[in-house]
Amino acid sequence: MTPEHCAELLRGADPDRFASTMAAEPHDRAKLATLYAANLEIARAAIASLEPLICQMRLQWWADQVAAMAEGRAPTPHEIALPLFEAWGPEIAPLAGLIEARQQDSLREPFAGQAALLAHIDGCTGTLMRLAARGCGLDGYDALIDEQARGAGLAAWLGAYPRLRAMNMGLAGDAPDALAGLAGTGLAALDRARQMGRGLPRRAAPALFAGAGARQVLRAVAAGQNAAISEFRRKLSYAALAFRGRWQG
Repeated sequence: MTPEHCAELLRGADPDRFASTMAAEPHDRAKLATLYAANLEIARAAIASLEPLICQMRLQWWADQVAAMAEGRAPTPHEIALPLFEAWGPEIAPLAGLIEARQQDSLREPFAGQAALLAHIDGCTGTLMRLAARGCGLDGYDALIDEQARGAGLAAWLGAYPRLRAMNMGLAGDAPDALAGLAGTGLAALDRARQMGRGLPRRAAPALFAGAGARQVLRAVAAGQNAAISEFRRKLSYAALAFRGRWQG
């Protein structure tokens, strides 16, 4: 499979990251497409079965492939792992942190509290965004990336909360005020990232994209309202990213 095929996998399954890939400079697209396709497969592996051991075995397969890549060795022939290695080489090593964070999902257990959830988001969205930023040539903005990833990750998690809750992967206690507090945390993180991101290279915008309507989702949850994003709003976010380099969503 080629990076172009990896991008096509994202079109329906992860439209936000498909939009990010298409908005990237042509020489950055192979890294983003393969990285995001691998992220999609790892996330699916973590919830592939109701039996945690099966999910953990699938995650371990990915951990083994990334360990091989980190040593400069080609992975087992695979439609995503091989183009991932061809695009990234040993630089993909930090993806191991995302695989480790996904172990929590395999348990199908609610997060014990906000600190546990934030650690999970930092391990998943944070790891992914740091790698994407590196793939788009961004160095020296670690604090900005951490804040943006936390805000983006909270927006995505809260936006998907009804589905996650149905899978027993929500927040223990399920209190509306706790969810509203998390939304406030996400908005504050996006605000800090925006302040730090003035003068950021245009090339980095796709790697930092928060997702369509991220702020709208967080504001809705903070107000106890429906967090759904319209298709029009989604397309507007994608256009703003592609033509204006707007990465806050």
